[in-house]
Formats: sequence, structure tokens, C-alpha cells
Amino acid sequence: QVQLVESGGGLVQPGGSLRLSCAASGFSLDDYAIAWFRQAPGKEREGVSCISSVDGRTYFDDSVKGRFAISRDNAKNTVYLQMNNLKPEDTAVYYCAAGIELGIPQVEPRDDDAYDYWGQGTQVTVSS
Repeated sequence: QVQLVESGGGLVQPGGSLRLSCAASGFSLDDYAIAWFRQAPGKEREGVSCISSVDGRTYFDDSVKGRFAISRDNAKNTVYLQMNNLKPEDTAVYYCAAGIELGIPQVEPRDDDAYDYWGQGTQVTVSS
């Protein structure tokens, strides 16, 4: 079964950290850019971070620069989003998405239909 599965969400206090995982099954992430999106209640989904499989370049939205890091472990077929110094405004459902790159780096978030696979989402709540 081809799927992406996110994990690692939860409830954390402001200033805390979480590491989200995006694990692929049924296909290899080796040729796919991975993007993390988030959607807060009443807001549109926004791109948070991306990592290219072609050259490893990364992207971070201004709202998370310096606090979030993205990495990939091809041996585990998994991409991680390390989130530090979390703020209440980071509260959202986080989704990962995989889009084939075919040798051309896709570093920035793209429209939904540019991605081949989506995960089901994991809730992140930042609250005291």
C-alpha cells in the first residue's frame, strides 16, 4: 500500500520542541521532494518547509526560520521536521506531501496538485 504517514504531533508548552516524522511505505522517497504544510482552524493551508531530493536544498517559511529544521533519512524512507521554540501560533494540523522531482529541484511549496502523495496529518498544539 502506497502511503505517507505522519507522526510525532502532540501537546507542548510554548518554547518546547517536537519532531514530526513523515514515513513513506510502498514507494521510495529518493526521487521525491517533501514538503510540510500546516492548516490552523479557520485558515488556509500554508507551506512550512521543503527539502529537495536532487540537491538537498531546503526552504522555510519566514514564520519558522531559525526554529524549524528539515532533514531526510533515505535509508529509513523518512523525512523529519524538527520544531523548536514552538509558539501558540504554530498550532495546526501538519501534513507532509511528496512530489516527484525528475532531476529538477522543487524547493518551494507548490500547489496541492503538484504532489503525488499526502499524509493524513498530525495535530500539533502549543499551549500552556
